[in-house]
Amino acid sequence: MTLSIRSLGLATGLSLVTILATTLATTLAMTMPSQADTRITYKSAKSSSSYYQMGVQIAEAMKAASNGAIIVTVEESQGSVQNVMEVKARGADYVFTTPPSLVSLAQDGKAMFEGKESRKFDNIRALFPIPSLTMHFVMSKKSGTVDYAGLSGKKLLLGKGSFGAREGAKYIKLFGLEGKVDIADAEISNAVAALKNGQIDGFVTAGSWPAPNVIEAAASTPVVLLSMDGHEVAETKRTRMVIPGGTYVGQPDDVQTTSLPVVAYTTTDMDDDTAYLLTKTFWGQVETMGQTASWWKGVDDRLMANILGEIHPGAVRFYKEVGFPIDKKQD
Repeated sequence: MTLSIRSLGLATGLSLVTILATTLATTLAMTMPSQADTRITYKSAKSSSSYYQMGVQIAEAMKAASNGAIIVTVEESQGSVQNVMEVKARGADYVFTTPPSLVSLAQDGKAMFEGKESRKFDNIRALFPIPSLTMHFVMSKKSGTVDYAGLSGKKLLLGKGSFGAREGAKYIKLFGLEGKVDIADAEISNAVAALKNGQIDGFVTAGSWPAPNVIEAAASTPVVLLSMDGHEVAETKRTRMVIPGGTYVGQPDDVQTTSLPVVAYTTTDMDDDTAYLLTKTFWGQVETMGQTASWWKGVDDRLMANILGEIHPGAVRFYKEVGFPIDKKQD
């Protein structure tokens, strides 16, 4: 069966995913392997992270949509670099998550992959995007901070060791605020309580939106999310992300910020039919997953542009069937 969303005249976005969900629900059984179950190992993140929770949701959605024909086992990981490195020793059933930029570094043998090159890195192929790591600069309304210049003289909690902490420190330097912002010596887990008690003026966190700690902060005290202008986004050299107005209490307007895309990958060891089936089932379940976890609501075909490098041929087959945008470099 060939399904063409574009032929229906639909725009990109949630409406496309909605049509996919209803259409694929009736056609998925036609693509189920008749002989044996499809078993997949999904390497995610630390068990305490939102990305591990996403992996569990994907596993449950795959099993439910396929009537048990797709069994996904979620493995805890210490991080994206480990996920990529394990490609060397894994087989056709391996799916893992990582930012596309790390795949490029691995294939070029640069940065943390220097001296650890492997030909198997060249076989990495994308399946589908998942929620991006999105930067949030959360300020108390009492602080009077409404833009990044206003961070001067304020006390900010960045946390330690995380992507959000490193990225936040980078932006402070980029925007000429180094030495002008008082950095709190505390863990990000203390951010909401510290903001509510007036110990800090704001905090920086990175995660899929809506982020649980930002939801908690906005519910407990009036806050402002800082929005970047186009020049500031360009300076960061990160991917632009817009958090829709109304995502958080007291934030009626869209917030323009930056993000680090995250994608689910496999390798060419996986056969085309399995890659097709996984990709089709994922997109058929995105809207359903969004009913219980809001971070899936930001996943639609517009995130396809964030995939660097090649997409698995089986996944490409699905994307061409439904009219998702595929760049020549991805095919």
